[in-house]
Order: sequence, then C-alpha cells, then structure tokens
Amino acid sequence: MVSPLAATPNPFRGVVVNTAELPSDPGEFAARLDAAIAAWQDAGYEVAWVDLPIALATHVPIATQRGFRYHHADADSITATLTLIPDSFIPPYATHYVGAGGVVVNDRDELLVVCERYRIDNRPPFYKLPGGALEPGEHIVDSIVREVLEETGVAAEFEALACFRHWHGYRYGKSDIYFVCRLRALTDEIKMGEKEIEECLWMPVRDFMTDDNISPFNKGIVRSALESDGIVPADLPGMPPDPTREYFLPKFLTH
Repeated sequence: MVSPLAATPNPFRGVVVNTAELPSDPGEFAARLDAAIAAWQDAGYEVAWVDLPIALATHVPIATQRGFRYHHADADSITATLTLIPDSFIPPYATHYVGAGGVVVNDRDELLVVCERYRIDNRPPFYKLPGGALEPGEHIVDSIVREVLEETGVAAEFEALACFRHWHGYRYGKSDIYFVCRLRALTDEIKMGEKEIEECLWMPVRDFMTDDNISPFNKGIVRSALESDGIVPADLPGMPPDPTREYFLPKFLTH
C-alpha cells in the first residue's frame, strides 16, 4: 500500500504538505500524492498546499495534472494549492508593495531632495524626496533611515510618520502603499549614491514649494510632514514589545 505524502493540518481546514519529506523520485511523488489527495478528501479537508523547491521542479507538472494551481513563487520555490471542496476560500498572496519617503530638513530650513537617474517614460529631470521600497522583514523606521543614507549619504533620525498614499496598478499589477516620514538630519554633507541618483542637494523649503516643476503630490506631502505632528513609533499599551511588529501612535498616547 502506498503511503500518502506527509502533511500537517492548518487551523483553516487545510492541509500543508511537509516539504522536507517530499520524495525526490517523480514516480514515487505521483503515487504518494494520489494517495494523499484521497486521504485528504476522506478527512474532509478543504484545501491542500504544497511548496515545491526548485530542486524538485520535475514535480510541478505532476501536481498541476492533479488540479493544483499556482499560488505564488519566489526565487527558489513554487507554492501551489488544490481545492478539495468546491469554492473553498484560498487567501490571496501578497497584494501590495510598501515603500517610504523621507522629508529631511536641516537647521537652515532646507529640504533634502534627489533626482533619480532612471525615470518612468523618460520624464525630464525633477526633484523628489529620497526613499524607496522596504526590504523583506524591514520596519518602516529602519527602511527610510537606510534609504536616505544610501541615496544621499546623509544620516538622519526618524521623527514621525506624516501621511501615506495608496494606489493600484503598480509594478506587476500590484497595489502600492507609500509612507511619508519626517526625519531630522544628523549630518549635512551629501555623498550621493550614483547608482540610482543623478543629483542630490539641499533645497530651501520655500523654493521647493514654489517650483512649478515639482508635483502637487510632492508639495502636499512635504507640507503635511512639516505642519503636522504626525504619529510616532511607540509600544501599543497593553501589548508586550515584539520585534516583528511596528506601531505608530499620536504623541499624547505615548506618555
């Protein structure tokens, strides 16, 4: 008798195949997958998940022939799902990119601005805030301090989260959330990151706000950062500190 693939139930009436115990032989995988599907259906599970590493790419067509559909992929594996009961709910994969921009002002009331080297649709040069995408597992606070330093060479301290914008139809058809942060400059000398940035400078805030070549969006978020208290990083009352989580609260709730 063929033994089913080893799998672990999850709390949502699903079952997750144990990747570390997958057989390397395609024939054995096919036979044990068939046995597993029958067992899962008998047990009343609604959805099956399997993560196939690139080393077992030969197993992908076997799984799809049995009804598995791609859910998501990364550089090293493909995750696929099988609906065992019609219309069972399968949570979608990540739907958003997350980025952060920095409103960095020095003691001379100058704003740190950059002109990117690569621009969409070959747009003419224009000034914007330094910033970029968060790296996997990175907090907003850490990301914008890193981005400002990488792009401009200026060390800065995070002060507050001023505002954010949300739009759809971004890279690969995903949506995008962009957080605008206010930072205090700790250094003044610019050491531009030439790989991504074409120009970097300290610009008087007044010049930035009156420049016709700067978009209303960029002017609006700078004004929001400079004229509002924003919300600040803080531990959520009643919640134990957790390095995997990041909270922002109004200042009056942090005392």
